[in-house]
Amino acid sequence: MKDLALGIDIGGTNTVFGCCDCEGNVHFETSVPTTDSKAPELLVERIYDQLHKEGLIDRIIGVGIGAPNGNYFSGSIEFAPNLSWKGKIPLAQLFHDKFGVPTYLTNDANAAAMGEMIYGNAKDLKDFVTVTLGTGLGSGIVVDGKMIYGHDGFAGEYGHIRVIPNGRLCGCGRRGCLETYVSATGVVRSIIELDSKHKNSSSILTSMDHPSAVQVFKHAKTGDKFAQEIIDFTAKMLGNALADFACFSSPKAYVLFGGIAQSGKEFADKVKTHMEEALLNIYKNKIEIRISALHELNAAVLGASSLVWNEIN
Repeated sequence: MKDLALGIDIGGTNTVFGCCDCEGNVHFETSVPTTDSKAPELLVERIYDQLHKEGLIDRIIGVGIGAPNGNYFSGSIEFAPNLSWKGKIPLAQLFHDKFGVPTYLTNDANAAAMGEMIYGNAKDLKDFVTVTLGTGLGSGIVVDGKMIYGHDGFAGEYGHIRVIPNGRLCGCGRRGCLETYVSATGVVRSIIELDSKHKNSSSILTSMDHPSAVQVFKHAKTGDKFAQEIIDFTAKMLGNALADFACFSSPKAYVLFGGIAQSGKEFADKVKTHMEEALLNIYKNKIEIRISALHELNAAVLGASSLVWNEIN
Protein backbone atom coordinates (compact mmCIF):
# COMPACT_ATOMS: atom_id res chain seq x y z
CA MET A 1 0.00 0.00 0.00
CA LYS A 2 1.82 3.10 -1.23
CA ASP A 3 1.76 6.43 0.56
CA LEU A 4 -0.41 8.97 -1.24
CA ALA A 5 -0.49 12.74 -1.56
CA LEU A 6 -3.85 14.46 -1.78
CA GLY A 7 -3.87 17.04 -4.58
CA ILE A 8 -6.58 19.67 -4.68
CA ASP A 9 -7.12 22.24 -7.42
CA ILE A 10 -9.66 24.90 -6.48
CA GLY A 11 -11.33 26.83 -9.26
CA GLY A 12 -14.09 29.38 -9.32
CA THR A 13 -16.54 26.79 -10.67
CA ASN A 14 -15.20 23.34 -9.76
CA THR A 15 -12.73 21.83 -7.33
CA VAL A 16 -10.80 18.80 -8.60
CA PHE A 17 -9.13 16.52 -6.07
CA GLY A 18 -7.45 13.15 -6.02
CA CYS A 19 -4.70 10.99 -4.58
CA CYS A 20 -1.49 10.01 -6.30
CA ASP A 21 1.76 8.33 -5.40
CA CYS A 22 5.28 9.69 -5.82
CA GLU A 23 5.54 8.15 -9.29
CA GLY A 24 2.56 10.12 -10.58
CA ASN A 25 0.03 7.31 -10.58
CA VAL A 26 -3.43 8.67 -9.77
CA HIS A 27 -5.33 6.29 -7.49
CA PHE A 28 -8.51 8.32 -7.22
CA GLU A 29 -9.86 11.52 -8.75
CA THR A 30 -13.15 13.37 -8.79
CA SER A 31 -14.54 16.88 -8.74
CA VAL A 32 -17.22 18.84 -6.91
CA PRO A 33 -18.74 22.26 -7.60
CA THR A 34 -16.84 24.84 -5.59
CA THR A 35 -19.93 27.02 -5.40
CA ASP A 36 -21.86 24.30 -3.54
CA SER A 37 -19.70 24.97 -0.48
CA LYS A 38 -20.86 28.31 0.89
CA ALA A 39 -18.00 28.27 3.40
CA PRO A 40 -14.50 26.78 2.94
CA GLU A 41 -15.01 24.53 5.98
CA LEU A 42 -17.82 22.81 4.11
CA LEU A 43 -15.50 22.00 1.20
CA VAL A 44 -12.95 20.52 3.61
CA GLU A 45 -15.63 18.32 5.16
CA ARG A 46 -16.92 17.21 1.77
CA ILE A 47 -13.49 16.18 0.51
CA TYR A 48 -12.69 14.36 3.77
CA ASP A 49 -15.99 12.46 3.70
CA GLN A 50 -15.47 11.38 0.08
CA LEU A 51 -11.95 10.09 0.73
CA HIS A 52 -13.12 8.34 3.89
CA LYS A 53 -15.71 6.48 1.83
CA GLU A 54 -12.98 5.46 -0.59
CA GLY A 55 -10.84 4.10 2.26
CA LEU A 56 -7.94 6.42 1.46
CA ILE A 57 -7.65 8.65 4.53
CA ASP A 58 -5.04 6.53 6.34
CA ARG A 59 -2.78 6.47 3.26
CA ILE A 60 -2.59 10.24 2.85
CA ILE A 61 0.72 11.66 4.09
CA GLY A 62 0.25 15.25 2.94
CA VAL A 63 -2.07 17.67 1.18
CA GLY A 64 -1.14 20.00 -1.68
CA ILE A 65 -3.50 22.74 -2.82
CA GLY A 66 -3.42 24.93 -5.92
CA ALA A 67 -5.77 27.89 -5.74
CA PRO A 68 -6.25 31.37 -7.20
CA ASN A 69 -4.37 33.95 -5.11
CA GLY A 70 -2.95 31.13 -3.02
CA ASN A 71 -0.08 32.33 -0.81
CA TYR A 72 2.55 29.69 -0.06
CA PHE A 73 3.89 31.51 2.99
CA SER A 74 0.60 32.17 4.76
CA GLY A 75 -1.24 29.08 3.49
CA SER A 76 -4.16 31.34 2.71
CA ILE A 77 -6.25 32.27 -0.30
CA GLU A 78 -6.13 36.05 -0.28
CA PHE A 79 -8.88 38.12 -1.89
CA ALA A 80 -9.50 35.82 -4.87
CA PRO A 81 -11.92 37.68 -7.18
CA ASN A 82 -13.37 34.54 -8.77
CA LEU A 83 -14.26 32.75 -5.53
CA SER A 84 -17.38 33.33 -3.47
CA TRP A 85 -15.29 33.19 -0.26
CA LYS A 86 -14.11 36.71 0.46
CA GLY A 87 -11.09 38.07 2.27
CA LYS A 88 -8.29 35.83 3.56
CA ILE A 89 -9.13 32.12 3.85
CA PRO A 90 -6.64 30.06 5.95
CA LEU A 91 -7.27 27.01 3.79
CA ALA A 92 -4.04 25.12 4.51
CA GLN A 93 -4.74 25.32 8.24
CA LEU A 94 -8.31 24.09 7.74
CA PHE A 95 -7.12 21.00 5.84
CA HIS A 96 -4.27 20.41 8.30
CA ASP A 97 -6.68 20.49 11.23
CA LYS A 98 -9.07 18.04 9.55
CA PHE A 99 -6.61 15.59 7.99
CA GLY A 100 -3.81 15.84 10.55
CA VAL A 101 -1.03 15.88 7.92
CA PRO A 102 1.29 18.57 6.52
CA THR A 103 -0.55 20.82 4.08
CA TYR A 104 0.91 23.15 1.44
CA LEU A 105 -0.87 25.76 -0.63
CA THR A 106 0.22 27.92 -3.54
CA ASN A 107 -1.35 29.52 -6.59
CA ASP A 108 -2.44 27.32 -9.48
CA ALA A 109 0.36 28.40 -11.83
CA ASN A 110 3.04 27.59 -9.26
CA ALA A 111 1.41 24.21 -8.72
CA ALA A 112 1.52 23.58 -12.47
CA ALA A 113 5.24 24.44 -12.53
CA MET A 114 5.94 22.09 -9.64
CA GLY A 115 3.98 19.37 -11.42
CA GLU A 116 6.10 19.80 -14.54
CA MET A 117 9.29 19.51 -12.50
CA ILE A 118 8.18 16.42 -10.56
CA TYR A 119 6.17 14.57 -13.23
CA GLY A 120 6.28 16.37 -16.57
CA ASN A 121 8.38 18.05 -19.25
CA ALA A 122 10.67 19.83 -16.80
CA LYS A 123 12.11 16.79 -15.03
CA ASP A 124 15.51 17.59 -16.52
CA LEU A 125 15.38 21.30 -15.73
CA LYS A 126 16.34 23.43 -12.74
CA ASP A 127 15.72 26.80 -14.37
CA PHE A 128 12.44 27.21 -16.21
CA VAL A 129 9.14 29.02 -16.24
CA THR A 130 5.72 27.45 -16.70
CA VAL A 131 3.26 29.74 -18.45
CA THR A 132 -0.39 28.75 -18.04
CA LEU A 133 -2.58 29.94 -20.91
CA GLY A 134 -6.18 29.59 -19.78
CA THR A 135 -8.90 32.11 -19.09
CA GLY A 136 -6.06 34.28 -17.82
CA LEU A 137 -2.27 33.94 -17.94
CA GLY A 138 -0.31 32.64 -14.97
CA SER A 139 3.32 31.78 -14.45
CA GLY A 140 5.47 29.73 -12.11
CA ILE A 141 9.17 30.60 -12.00
CA VAL A 142 11.75 28.00 -10.95
CA VAL A 143 15.38 28.99 -10.36
CA ASP A 144 18.02 26.43 -9.37
CA GLY A 145 15.25 23.93 -8.68
CA LYS A 146 13.37 26.23 -6.31
CA MET A 147 10.10 28.04 -6.83
CA ILE A 148 10.36 31.83 -6.68
CA TYR A 149 7.76 33.21 -4.27
CA GLY A 150 9.19 36.63 -3.43
CA HIS A 151 9.05 38.15 0.05
CA ASP A 152 5.25 37.92 0.31
CA GLY A 153 4.38 34.78 -1.65
CA PHE A 154 3.06 36.52 -4.75
CA ALA A 155 6.04 36.56 -7.13
CA GLY A 156 5.61 35.40 -10.71
CA GLU A 157 2.62 37.33 -12.05
CA TYR A 158 3.73 37.49 -15.68
CA GLY A 159 0.12 37.88 -16.77
CA HIS A 160 -0.05 41.26 -15.08
CA ILE A 161 3.11 42.73 -16.50
CA ARG A 162 1.91 45.56 -18.74
CA VAL A 163 3.02 45.16 -22.35
CA ILE A 164 0.94 47.86 -24.07
CA PRO A 165 0.79 51.37 -22.54
CA ASN A 166 -2.84 52.27 -21.83
CA GLY A 167 -3.89 49.03 -23.58
CA ARG A 168 -6.80 46.71 -22.94
CA LEU A 169 -8.56 46.97 -19.61
CA CYS A 170 -7.64 44.05 -17.35
CA GLY A 171 -9.66 42.43 -14.60
CA CYS A 172 -7.01 43.65 -12.14
CA GLY A 173 -8.11 47.21 -12.86
CA ARG A 174 -5.04 48.24 -14.88
CA ARG A 175 -4.55 48.49 -18.62
CA GLY A 176 -2.29 46.66 -21.05
CA CYS A 177 -1.55 43.51 -19.01
CA LEU A 178 -0.19 40.56 -21.01
CA GLU A 179 -3.13 38.30 -20.17
CA THR A 180 -5.54 40.67 -21.92
CA TYR A 181 -3.76 39.74 -25.16
CA VAL A 182 -2.40 36.23 -24.53
CA SER A 183 -5.10 34.06 -22.93
CA ALA A 184 -8.34 32.46 -24.07
CA THR A 185 -10.23 35.66 -23.30
CA GLY A 186 -7.49 37.73 -24.91
CA VAL A 187 -7.84 35.80 -28.16
CA VAL A 188 -11.58 36.46 -28.19
CA ARG A 189 -10.97 40.16 -27.59
CA SER A 190 -8.61 40.15 -30.56
CA ILE A 191 -11.48 38.96 -32.77
CA ILE A 192 -13.29 42.19 -32.01
CA GLU A 193 -10.38 44.61 -31.80
CA LEU A 194 -7.90 43.61 -34.51
CA ASP A 195 -8.03 45.58 -37.73
CA SER A 196 -7.80 43.28 -40.75
CA LYS A 197 -8.77 43.29 -44.40
CA HIS A 198 -9.91 39.66 -43.90
CA LYS A 199 -12.15 40.41 -40.94
CA ASN A 200 -15.51 40.79 -42.70
CA SER A 201 -15.12 37.58 -44.67
CA SER A 202 -13.96 35.50 -41.73
CA SER A 203 -16.06 32.46 -40.82
CA ILE A 204 -15.34 33.20 -37.15
CA LEU A 205 -17.57 36.24 -37.30
CA THR A 206 -20.14 35.06 -39.83
CA SER A 207 -20.93 31.65 -38.36
CA MET A 208 -20.67 32.05 -34.58
CA ASP A 209 -22.58 34.03 -31.98
CA HIS A 210 -20.02 33.43 -29.24
CA PRO A 211 -16.59 32.67 -30.73
CA SER A 212 -13.90 31.06 -28.57
CA ALA A 213 -10.14 30.66 -28.68
CA VAL A 214 -10.56 26.98 -29.54
CA GLN A 215 -12.66 27.92 -32.55
CA VAL A 216 -10.09 30.46 -33.70
CA PHE A 217 -7.38 27.79 -33.81
CA LYS A 218 -9.76 25.38 -35.52
CA HIS A 219 -10.64 27.89 -38.26
CA ALA A 220 -7.01 28.85 -38.75
CA LYS A 221 -6.26 25.25 -39.71
CA THR A 222 -8.95 25.41 -42.40
CA GLY A 223 -7.27 28.44 -43.98
CA ASP A 224 -9.27 31.28 -42.43
CA LYS A 225 -6.93 34.26 -42.96
CA PHE A 226 -8.33 36.36 -40.12
CA ALA A 227 -8.04 33.47 -37.68
CA GLN A 228 -4.43 32.99 -38.76
CA GLU A 229 -3.75 36.69 -38.18
CA ILE A 230 -5.16 36.43 -34.66
CA ILE A 231 -2.91 33.47 -33.87
CA ASP A 232 0.13 35.23 -35.32
CA PHE A 233 -0.67 38.33 -33.27
CA THR A 234 -1.08 36.25 -30.09
CA ALA A 235 2.17 34.35 -30.70
CA LYS A 236 4.04 37.60 -31.36
CA MET A 237 2.73 39.20 -28.16
CA LEU A 238 3.75 36.16 -26.13
CA GLY A 239 7.11 35.72 -27.87
CA ASN A 240 8.06 39.37 -27.35
CA ALA A 241 7.05 39.21 -23.70
CA LEU A 242 9.00 36.01 -23.06
CA ALA A 243 12.06 37.61 -24.66
CA ASP A 244 11.87 40.46 -22.14
CA PHE A 245 11.12 38.16 -19.20
CA ALA A 246 14.28 36.15 -20.00
CA CYS A 247 16.27 39.07 -18.62
CA PHE A 248 14.92 38.28 -15.17
CA SER A 249 15.76 34.61 -14.61
CA SER A 250 17.47 33.40 -17.81
CA PRO A 251 15.42 30.18 -18.01
CA LYS A 252 16.51 27.12 -19.93
CA ALA A 253 12.93 26.68 -21.13
CA TYR A 254 9.44 28.10 -21.07
CA VAL A 255 6.87 25.34 -20.62
CA LEU A 256 3.49 26.31 -22.06
CA PHE A 257 0.41 24.83 -20.41
CA GLY A 258 -3.32 25.16 -21.13
CA GLY A 259 -5.76 25.10 -24.01
CA ILE A 260 -3.87 27.52 -26.24
CA ALA A 261 -0.60 25.65 -25.73
CA GLN A 262 -2.27 22.36 -26.56
CA SER A 263 -3.31 23.68 -29.97
CA GLY A 264 -0.05 22.18 -31.11
CA LYS A 265 3.59 22.56 -32.00
CA GLU A 266 2.83 25.12 -34.72
CA PHE A 267 1.81 27.75 -32.17
CA ALA A 268 4.83 26.98 -29.98
CA ASP A 269 7.09 27.33 -33.02
CA LYS A 270 5.58 30.74 -33.81
CA VAL A 271 6.19 31.87 -30.24
CA LYS A 272 9.77 30.62 -30.46
CA THR A 273 10.38 32.52 -33.72
CA HIS A 274 9.08 35.82 -32.33
CA MET A 275 10.96 35.31 -29.07
CA GLU A 276 14.27 34.71 -30.84
CA GLU A 277 13.79 37.85 -32.94
CA ALA A 278 13.30 39.94 -29.81
CA LEU A 279 15.83 38.35 -27.45
CA LEU A 280 18.89 40.14 -26.16
CA ASN A 281 21.91 38.67 -27.96
CA ILE A 282 23.30 36.95 -24.87
CA TYR A 283 20.12 34.83 -24.61
CA LYS A 284 19.64 33.92 -28.28
CA ASN A 285 19.40 30.22 -29.18
CA LYS A 286 19.59 29.21 -25.52
CA ILE A 287 15.92 29.04 -24.49
CA GLU A 288 13.53 26.26 -25.46
CA ILE A 289 9.77 26.46 -25.83
CA ARG A 290 8.20 23.24 -24.56
CA ILE A 291 4.58 22.13 -24.34
CA SER A 292 3.33 20.65 -21.08
CA ALA A 293 3.16 16.87 -20.83
CA LEU A 294 0.52 17.01 -18.10
CA HIS A 295 -2.41 18.57 -19.93
CA GLU A 296 -4.22 15.30 -20.55
CA LEU A 297 -2.81 13.49 -17.51
CA ASN A 298 -4.75 14.61 -14.44
CA ALA A 299 -2.78 17.85 -14.52
CA ALA A 300 -4.67 19.60 -11.72
CA VAL A 301 -4.25 16.75 -9.25
CA LEU A 302 -0.65 16.02 -10.22
CA GLY A 303 0.34 19.67 -9.97
CA ALA A 304 -1.17 20.13 -6.52
CA SER A 305 0.07 16.81 -5.13
CA SER A 306 3.60 17.54 -6.36
CA LEU A 307 3.80 20.22 -3.64
CA VAL A 308 3.82 17.40 -1.11
CA TRP A 309 6.49 15.31 -2.81
CA ASN A 310 8.67 18.37 -3.31
CA GLU A 311 8.61 19.15 0.41
CA ILE A 312 9.21 15.53 1.45
CA ASN A 313 12.06 14.98 -1.00
